[in-house]
Amino acid sequence: MIDIEELTFDERGLIPAVVVDAKSRKVLTLAYMNRESLRISMEKGLTCFWSRSRQELWLKGETSGNYQHIVSITADCDRDALTVVVEKDGPACHTGEESCFFNPVYISEERHDFTYEGLMELLKGRKTEKKEGSYTTYLFEKGLDKILKKVGEESTEVIIAAKDRDKKETVYEIADLCYHVMVLMVEAGISLEDIRDELAGRHVIDHKVKQEKMTGDA
Repeated sequence: MIDIEELTFDERGLIPAVVVDAKSRKVLTLAYMNRESLRISMEKGLTCFWSRSRQELWLKGETSGNYQHIVSITADCDRDALTVVVEKDGPACHTGEESCFFNPVYISEERHDFTYEGLMELLKGRKTEKKEGSYTTYLFEKGLDKILKKVGEESTEVIIAAKDRDKKETVYEIADLCYHVMVLMVEAGISLEDIRDELAGRHVIDHKVKQEKMTGDA
C-alpha cells in the first residue's frame, strides 16, 4: 500500500481517476481527484471527485442517489493516474447511460470486441426476435429439454478432451459448453450478475474459512 503523498498530482493538485465497474469491468467515467477528495473517498468508501467546472468537491450520488462504492484504488507505474474499481448503485453518466463512454469514434472492420455481456444480449435477442437459420433460435424453439440435452453432451465432450490432455480441443469444447450454458441461462432467466454474485459470495466464504484455519493452526 502506498501513501497519498507518494502520488504525483499535477500543477493544479489533481490526479486523473478512471472509474471501472467491478462486475462488468467496463470503464464508467474519467474524473479527477485532489488530495482531499481522495481522502474522503477512502474514508467513506464512496467516490468523491474534484469538479473542475464548479471548482468544488463532488460526492458522486449525493444528489442522484447513484453512489459508487469503492472496491479498490490502484495507482499506475508513474503514480500519476488512478483506477478506481466500484460497485455502482445506478448509472454512472448524468445522461442516464450506464457509462459515460457511449459515443463510437472508430470501430475496426477486422477486429471485434468480445464480452460475455455482449454475447448474452445477442442470445436474448435470438430468443425474443427469432432469426431464421440461427442455431440459437433453433435451440429456443425446441425448448428446455433440447437445451439441457446439449449442455449434457457438451459436458461429456469437455471431459473426453480433458482426459486426453488435448488443450486445443479442451478449449474448443469448453467454449461450446459455455455457449450452451449461456443459452440455458437466458431460457431460465438467469443473468451474468446472478452468477457473479454467487461466485463472489463463495469467494468471501472461502476467504473466511482460510482465515479461521490459519488462526486455528496458530
